[in-house]
Amino acid sequence: MQIALAPMEGLVDEILRDVLTRVGGVDWCVTEFVRVNDTLLPPAYFNKLAPELAGGARTRAGTPMRVQLLGSDPACLADNAALACTLGAPVIDLNFGCPAKTVNRSRGGAVLLKEPRLLHAIVREVRRTVPAEIPVTAKMRLGFDHTDDALDCARALADGGASQIVVHARTKADGYKPPAHWEWVARIQDVVAVPVFANGEIWSLDDWRRCRAVSGVDDIMLGRGLIARPDLALQIAAARDGHDVVPMSWAQVVPLLRDFWRQVLIKLPPRFAPGRLKQWLNWLGRSYPEAAALFIAVRRENDCARLDELLRLLISVPDALPQLLAA
Repeated sequence: MQIALAPMEGLVDEILRDVLTRVGGVDWCVTEFVRVNDTLLPPAYFNKLAPELAGGARTRAGTPMRVQLLGSDPACLADNAALACTLGAPVIDLNFGCPAKTVNRSRGGAVLLKEPRLLHAIVREVRRTVPAEIPVTAKMRLGFDHTDDALDCARALADGGASQIVVHARTKADGYKPPAHWEWVARIQDVVAVPVFANGEIWSLDDWRRCRAVSGVDDIMLGRGLIARPDLALQIAAARDGHDVVPMSWAQVVPLLRDFWRQVLIKLPPRFAPGRLKQWLNWLGRSYPEAAALFIAVRRENDCARLDELLRLLISVPDALPQLLAA
C-alpha cells in the first residue's frame, strides 16, 4: 500500500510538500502541474515549481517527488518530459483531471477525457521519449460531464504506457462535491493491469476504511483531507500496519504553522504572504476549532509583522489563543 500527496495547484507548493511530508506517512508527492503549450520550457520554470529537483527530487523529509505535466500536444509534452528527466525528475506524471475552467478551455486537464485516443497518444509519446527507467504515471477523473468513457480512458492510459493511474472518483462536472464514487475505482482496476490509486473524499480514518472496502484497492492519494489534518497519512499508515497513533493536537500543529509561515515569508512578497497563511488556516479549520477561530481573527489582517507576532506568541504560549482573539 502506498499513500501519495496530491498535486493541488495554487496550494500544495514546495512549502506544504515540505511541511506535510515531515509529519510522516506520505510515500511520494507530486508537483503542481507544469503547463505545457507549444514550446520547450526553460529549466528555470521547472526549478521554480519544483525546487526539490536540486536536492535529488526529494522533500526535506526524503519523500520522493514526481513532476506533473499538463497539456494536449503529445510531442511537446514528450519533449518537456525529457527535459524534466535531465533536471532530475524520477517520475513523470500526466494530468488529465484538472477541473479548472481556464485550463479546460485551453485544452488541458479533464477536458481531454472526452478524447481517449488523444490520452493514449500523449502517454505513448511521453513513454517513448523519456528514458526507459523513468516511470510515466497519470491522474484522471471519471470523465468530463459523464462516466460513459471512464473505462476507455483508463485503458487508453494503461495501454499507452502509464505504470500507475490515480483516479479522482468524480467527473469534472462533479467538481469537489461529495460523494466520491469509489465504486468506479474498482471498475477501473478490473480493466487495467497496472496499480490504481483511489483519490477523493478521504478526510478521516473511517473514510479511508470505507474507500478501501468500496474501491477494493490499497493505494490512495490524499488531497484536501491531508491539508485539513496534517497527520492523516500518518494515521492511515499506522492503521495499515495494525497500529494506532494519537491524533495530532492543535498544540502540535502550531509549530508546523509557524514553520510554514517562516517559509512563506521567504518565498513571497509581503502583499501575498498573508493570503497563503489564511488559506491554510481555513483548511485546518475543518479539523481544528482553534484554527477556525484564528482564521476569523486574522482574515482582515494583512500586516506580516502583526501576523508574525501572533504566531510567535502561539509558539511560546500554546494556550494563548483565547487572549489573542480577545485582543
